[in-house]
Amino acid sequence: MRRYKVTVTTASDGTVTAYSPRLAGKIHSIQYVKDGANAYTDGVDFAITAETTGENVWTESNVNASAVRYPRAATHSQAGVAALFASGGTAVQDKIGVVDRLKIVLAQGGAAKVGAFHILVD
Repeated sequence: MRRYKVTVTTASDGTVTAYSPRLAGKIHSIQYVKDGANAYTDGVDFAITAETTGENVWTESNVNASAVRYPRAATHSQAGVAALFASGGTAVQDKIGVVDRLKIVLAQGGAAKVGAFHILVD
């Protein structure tokens, strides 16, 4: 497993677009670390996607504290049909595979505030 730390600083309007290094593997988890007096203000919004394809990895609004997420995506058969645990049941999900950078877009983070994202990849 590999860990990538991305430190992101907002602009004066509280927004920023940043990128992780190029990742190759399946995303195990993403941890947002809110630390110190210069941390993002409460209510920050995240949108983390694969840079090339735009595949959603983590989108959440109004985040107030450090958080860990284990993003998963629905799986499908070779025919494109959703894979379910039972007929009409819960979707089968798996880790999101990437060979790309992650695009991290923030809004409402406060002026010149800092946060860190730790991305764990299998």
